[in-house]
Amino acid sequence: MLKLKLLAFALLFVSVLSSCKKDEDSEKQITEFIAQNKINAVKDPSGLYYQIIKPGSGNFTYPGNTRITIKYEGRLLSGEVFDNGGGTEQTFILSQLIEGWQIGIPKIQKGGEIRLIIPPSLGYGSSAAGSIPGNSVLDFTIQLSNTQ
Repeated sequence: MLKLKLLAFALLFVSVLSSCKKDEDSEKQITEFIAQNKINAVKDPSGLYYQIIKPGSGNFTYPGNTRITIKYEGRLLSGEVFDNGGGTEQTFILSQLIEGWQIGIPKIQKGGEIRLIIPPSLGYGSSAAGSIPGNSVLDFTIQLSNTQ
């Protein structure tokens, strides 16, 4: 029984270490990408990097059930576009979206535009999502046309 507990502890320890390594790798990828592309990005305490392109106007406070209407484009750091909402405005409930959007979108107001560079921990994590490989850093440009 003791051997089993030690084995479980060892597996947990290795899992935590590999998770930290992935976070470090993502951080390095992001900072290199920002430097290479001369992006004037700010790091949020969550680990999200963002660039406010246009702040928009108003003082909406984004309650949990906020409906947002946006146009967006999502890319991998390679530049490959994985989603653009069909090029048309889409409406979503903010609380049902990936954490990177929940943190980033409230940084702008109606009429605003923001670029979000999202580490895997605030995106889809280690899981693949459609054409997005697991552990991917995501690069979104989002234009916010309405909030309700």
